[in-house]
Amino acid sequence: MEDCEQFKDGSVKDASVRGFLHRASGADPDCLVLTHGAGANCQAPLLKALAEAFCAAGVTVLRCDLPFRQARPHGPPMRGSAEKDQEGLRAAVAAMRRESAGRIFLGGHSYGGRQASMLAAAAPGLVERLLLLSYPLHPPKRPEQMRTKHFSSLQTAALFASGERDGFGSDAELEAALNLIPAETELLMVPGAGHELMTARNRAELPGRVLEAFQEFSKG
Repeated sequence: MEDCEQFKDGSVKDASVRGFLHRASGADPDCLVLTHGAGANCQAPLLKALAEAFCAAGVTVLRCDLPFRQARPHGPPMRGSAEKDQEGLRAAVAAMRRESAGRIFLGGHSYGGRQASMLAAAAPGLVERLLLLSYPLHPPKRPEQMRTKHFSSLQTAALFASGERDGFGSDAELEAALNLIPAETELLMVPGAGHELMTARNRAELPGRVLEAFQEFSKG
């Protein structure tokens, strides 16, 4: 049985929170809200592995379903769902503020990370750090369609973790894009990985590597 509990919070109108809470021991631990990509849900193996690693290190983790996934179990986000998905993340952050007086971090894989970064850009100070996994810098083979319009407004420090074979953005493209962000940033490249980030070969060591990088990034 997983060492986590189902979590639901409907205290914010039109922005219910649904997912699983990995509760760390100790008083007022730091908390990480972690969400999924466009084709997944909060049960994605990457999210579960990271949640377990962070929780074991003393961080409470809420892995949650975005509103578009709460609305239907399969399929990509509907057109126009981004605003609702960001409000869902805002509600999840508020729920964690009620859980602990520690720092609150926000992150997600692919689409989820993009929505997290857009929310943070629009709401400076909402969270203390961002963890952006496989940020979808542009659609595959369409580098002219950069998803960086909000980067110049991002005041929240962000750690990006990306696979070196990710078709949504090369290391060179990511490094150039991160220069647009005025806040502190760091890029963790994962050898041999694609957009999924976690593979059969790196499954055992990836969660610990991301955890270690984020812990170092979040010092102070």
